[in-house]
Amino acid sequence: MEKSPPALLLFANTQSSSDMLYFGRVDVHDPFIAMGIRGKKITVQSALEFSRVKKNGAFDTVLSREKCLDQAKAIYGAKVGIAEMIATLAKAYKQHAFRIPSDFPAALYVKLTSLGLKLVFAEGDLFPEREIKSDWEVGCIREGNRLCTVGYITAEKILRAAKIKGRHLIYQGKPLTSETLRFQLETAIREQGGNPQDSIVAGGDQACDPHERGSGPLHAHELIIIDIFPRVIKTGYFGDMTRTYLKGRPREVQRRMVATVREAQKRATKMIRAEVDGRVVHATVNECFADAGYETKHGKNGSVGFFHGTGHGLGLAVHEAGRMSGVVPYPLKNGSVLTVEPGLYYPGLGGCRWEDVVQVTATGTRPLSKHPYNWEIR
Repeated sequence: MEKSPPALLLFANTQSSSDMLYFGRVDVHDPFIAMGIRGKKITVQSALEFSRVKKNGAFDTVLSREKCLDQAKAIYGAKVGIAEMIATLAKAYKQHAFRIPSDFPAALYVKLTSLGLKLVFAEGDLFPEREIKSDWEVGCIREGNRLCTVGYITAEKILRAAKIKGRHLIYQGKPLTSETLRFQLETAIREQGGNPQDSIVAGGDQACDPHERGSGPLHAHELIIIDIFPRVIKTGYFGDMTRTYLKGRPREVQRRMVATVREAQKRATKMIRAEVDGRVVHATVNECFADAGYETKHGKNGSVGFFHGTGHGLGLAVHEAGRMSGVVPYPLKNGSVLTVEPGLYYPGLGGCRWEDVVQVTATGTRPLSKHPYNWEIR
């Protein structure tokens, strides 16, 4: 008979732990205790959160933190904390061992083991089932990508309204900056129920560092990468899309690079289906770029060309299980959700990235994002 895995133990808040949000399906800002024991979900909540979590969460049992603290004091004395509360609950539920996530608090781990509990780190993801998205989850991710589109529509309106004076973009009488454009598109997203953080609005050579947020004036005739990944406040799920723009008149070398990146994205998307190795998809992108003459090089001052993965999983975290890169074999799973985001980056020429989101199916993909690729703005 196969031995059942140890009971589950988490201590975290839902802002920093997507696992906790997945497990309890309710947003709680302060760290709290949650357990999975014999198929039941149990949590301890303070009076501040008790009623709300009981009404809105996915827990079978919601226990009073105040009562649990009194019970712990009866066993361990007046000076008790989270560890003693967990140990008291473990005794009440006749549990001697727990499975914990890799980011479990170290100090709490030490204290619990000193109290006699056995804690075993989960092998791999705590909830590997998170990788396969339900229809409801797919709808939540679609909503996140709709919010991305809200941001892009706002950015495009501002870029169209901006005037070109030499190399400068002037908007409402002032130089148009990354900060201004980011503030405006993020405000539009917030107004419709999203929480955008760290959106990327990077022009020129700044865009050659893919995670550079961008700062200072944006310039005419230069490529601008805008990468938006808002969280839907109501559900906690993310959208993630990238578009590239140029206000003014592009050079032929810019046109060619933008077209090549789009072609690479199309080829990658056509390759994706269940059981295909993510490395094969990534290799297809590399081949597309190499055939077009775009080299990737790594030097003492950084890298140029295509030097990140083709895609990653998306859900309650911006980056979660599911990958398409050259690092390790990764058979794609039916029902998983992935970004598809090839890019090219060359200082002096600029950067370009196209990113969309798809769900993997047995025969191909289902698109979960939609926005035009109209990158030239006059």
